[in-house]
Amino acid sequence: MKPVRAVEFGFIHPDVPVMSTRLFMSSGDLVADRRYDFARDLQLRGDLEGAAEVMMQAVDLAPGFASACFALGEIKQRLNLHGDAIAAFRRAVAADPDDRHGAVLRLIRLGVESPSPMSAAYIRTLFDQYAPRFEASLVGNLDYRGPELLFKAVLAARHAEQRPAFFRHGIDLGCGTGLVARTFARNVDRLDGIDLSPKMLAQARATGLYNELELADLVQGLTARAMASADLILVADTVIYLSDIAPLLREAARVLQPGGLLAFTAETHRGEGVVLGAGLRYAHSAAYVRDAVAAAGFRLSYLVEESARTEDGVAVPGLAAVATKA
Repeated sequence: MKPVRAVEFGFIHPDVPVMSTRLFMSSGDLVADRRYDFARDLQLRGDLEGAAEVMMQAVDLAPGFASACFALGEIKQRLNLHGDAIAAFRRAVAADPDDRHGAVLRLIRLGVESPSPMSAAYIRTLFDQYAPRFEASLVGNLDYRGPELLFKAVLAARHAEQRPAFFRHGIDLGCGTGLVARTFARNVDRLDGIDLSPKMLAQARATGLYNELELADLVQGLTARAMASADLILVADTVIYLSDIAPLLREAARVLQPGGLLAFTAETHRGEGVVLGAGLRYAHSAAYVRDAVAAAGFRLSYLVEESARTEDGVAVPGLAAVATKA
């Protein structure tokens, strides 16, 4: 098996915060691996042209070296050599079809691929690496408040319906380390969590707040659930990894009981449809959300512009939504 290690790189532009995998998968060729390390050292010193030249040497020595192909694409993109970057990212995907580095996302940002589902292997790798510092980074550095926004939205929706905000069975999709469970613990009799990252699930398990935890992606996790088996589904800061929310909404409608709530936060933009932002997260327009909710058979009970996080001191445009199953 080729050795894998974490590395401290992954960016599109030095001024744009990007959650990126910090992954190195050895080529199996010691000389190529050393060329990779030398190129990264040159990159850290600011010598991008030298880094590109040496990284190309690593790729030439080991053409199936996915980590070097991906790194070369990043460097070429910083040099504004977009044609070369596209070629390198495509070589990275060919070398690693699971796309653990997220090269397809770079190709989408470069405008040569349409928005598409993120690789499950990429998301798992990303959050397995992120798990130990997730809360410190997200809450401490980015002022993350997604669970609080969801709680406020659910309370508002229930108040409008003159119904109590207490639920018998909730499902936390993309539960992460358990931030949503801590916020909703007193309002849900039973709460199950679903996440794609084993290391995030380990953090969630340590809270002791979940009745059941399942390793699965969002849609797969719901597909395994019985029809009309839950009355609350919570999705905090997770649809940002979905290019199309329709499959999630359809399964949520099937799993929810009549009158049950689906509450989620999303990032948004002023245009139409869905775009992949500079931070490699999907942003969904308000109109797109309204149409998708209606198409899935929900009634939109609550939709407001609310930012769930800040980046570089600026609030990231977002939405908080609650949909009620008819």
